[in-house]
Amino acid sequence: MRILVATAVPAERDAVARAFPGPATEIHLPAATLHRFGTPTHDHTYDLLAAGVGPALAAASTAGALTAAVLAGRPYGLVVSAGIAGGFAPGAPLGSLVLADEITAADLGAETPDGFLPVTDLGFGTVTHRPPPALVRAAATATGALTGTVLTVSTVTGGAERATALRTRHPRALAEAMEGFGVAEAAAAHTTPVLELRAVSNPVGPRDRAAWRIGDALTALTDAFGKLTPVLESWNPYDAPHDPRHDPRHGPREP
Repeated sequence: MRILVATAVPAERDAVARAFPGPATEIHLPAATLHRFGTPTHDHTYDLLAAGVGPALAAASTAGALTAAVLAGRPYGLVVSAGIAGGFAPGAPLGSLVLADEITAADLGAETPDGFLPVTDLGFGTVTHRPPPALVRAAATATGALTGTVLTVSTVTGGAERATALRTRHPRALAEAMEGFGVAEAAAAHTTPVLELRAVSNPVGPRDRAAWRIGDALTALTDAFGKLTPVLESWNPYDAPHDPRHDPRHGPREP
């Protein structure tokens, strides 16, 4: 199986790369460069992509890599959105790992006099993608990660008021980042399963750079992928029964 791992920036990509033996092969696409581990003769190949910051660029870069793979006749079997993230205290402390069982766009919708309405309440689109439950459970067992909702935001939370508002709207949220929903949208367009793994580098809330632990989070990400790869390589996507209610393109609304 070919697996595409999409991070936001090269530092996250390189943290994931440290979990794999041997040097990477650079594959140059029209709008991106992949770092490939494994060869076409191996059973499993990992392509690492620094897709860019934010949901739009992450979606565009991921979609480009997915399309290139299809055109080459070797489509991906899984997409993993990976990187560091802010964690909602006390559920996701600094240095912890979070696996998304729901990947949710937190600010895709409209502000109204009665509060925020997700785009689904406006009658179109989707706000949540759901990774394969069996894969999430197996990956969480192997890595020790917490499982819950990972929010995708276009603006990182910088105050207590917004952090509280997000948790009120999304009580299962453990972390926020900026790319997961975009990566999941691209994967859904190709009907490819998606997973999101985050290492917590800072608390969600008042912006305090002195409290961030980016180096520790990147180390945790490397360690997590060392434990995660056997799970990915033993997972058979065809074992999971299809339930149209869980189709990532038509998922139930976020409460």
